[in-house]
Amino acid sequence: MEEKSLMFRLAVLSLCAVQCFAANKALGTLYRWKQIDYEFPTTLDRLAAIQNGDFIQQNAIILGVERWKDRLFVSTPAWKRGVPATLSSLPINAESESAPLRPYPSWEWHNAGNCTGFTSIFRMAIDHCGTMWVLDSGQVEAFETPRQLCPPSLIAIDVETDRVIARHVIPPEFVLQNSLISNLVVDSRDALCKDTHVYIADTWRNGLIVYRASDAAFWRFSHFTFLPEPLMSNYTLHGLNFQWTDGIFGMSLGKLHNGDRPLYYHAMSSAREFVVPTSVIRNQTRVSNAVGEFKALRGDRGDIGQVSAAAIDRNGVMFFNLVSQDSIGCWNTLKPYEIENLGIVAHNDKTLIFPNDLRLDHEIPQRAWIISNRLPMYQFNLIDPNEYNFRIMYLDLKKAVQDSVCQN
Repeated sequence: MEEKSLMFRLAVLSLCAVQCFAANKALGTLYRWKQIDYEFPTTLDRLAAIQNGDFIQQNAIILGVERWKDRLFVSTPAWKRGVPATLSSLPINAESESAPLRPYPSWEWHNAGNCTGFTSIFRMAIDHCGTMWVLDSGQVEAFETPRQLCPPSLIAIDVETDRVIARHVIPPEFVLQNSLISNLVVDSRDALCKDTHVYIADTWRNGLIVYRASDAAFWRFSHFTFLPEPLMSNYTLHGLNFQWTDGIFGMSLGKLHNGDRPLYYHAMSSAREFVVPTSVIRNQTRVSNAVGEFKALRGDRGDIGQVSAAAIDRNGVMFFNLVSQDSIGCWNTLKPYEIENLGIVAHNDKTLIFPNDLRLDHEIPQRAWIISNRLPMYQFNLIDPNEYNFRIMYLDLKKAVQDSVCQN
């Protein structure tokens, strides 16, 4: 099976690299940076930040991305010293390919003390009502000497008014020692987003935290399908070999049908995809006693099939980042999850080195937004400041699946 899957993926990569991708031009780059910079109030403020160590340019990395109308939002977690702002905005109409990030909603939110501002934001998800749900880890310098300055929080921002409307501290009993609360997906069921749940992945402690907006309640549970696969915890990327034992990370929501919808999920260090009805995890009592509700899909992605983020479009096609293959894959959820039904819609060994985040916007036509950021090289201090290392890319979903196994 592994030999078959590897041969299939290599054939698809070869074909799409010279035909599908080149012909369709489905993937484009909106922004790219050699190093990240910020839009400081004045040039003197920027120089002062550099001199006092508040801004160390080589230590900033973009991690998460979201889009709302004419703006993009990006996160820059404080994984190393000298990251002055952790959430920023950019115009969708780029005037410069390496534009400085504009701290969002203002600089004041990144300078506030006593845990009243932002500390270190990982990722964001915007619901169809225009609320951005922001995951703030509260931890700084995770790649140096980790310090937990503030409790992990889920923050809600109205992106129409640029107003922070709520901060929900995740209860300490749901944050375990060495937790890495890293990713989230929003499940909104009604036109006014009253029936909203947020699903939050704890990648290192293999748990899922659920937040219910109607009464601001949290609960947490674990399942063996959240665990990493030992043999998939070894990564090789552009000559760099490293080990990550990362559990549940990527999550995507299927279509609503008869009042329920599936949550697809996978561990980062895994080749398998799993699914559970959201009616199970939205019920605190039911999920604690669930038997046989969490199911493995039949096939797998092969021996270098590690995936970071994934999302499902309006047509029921899942798009996912193949981090070890410099590629974006697809699966039509109407078909069995088998290697013959998995396609490669984009591949580039220069621009897609470690595609990390992937989000779908609410526009018509719908697009995917991808962050590629060479994260392993950043972690091990191997970033070359003379190369373009960080990109915000977009994928035309219709062109991407045209004449592919994923086309409806």
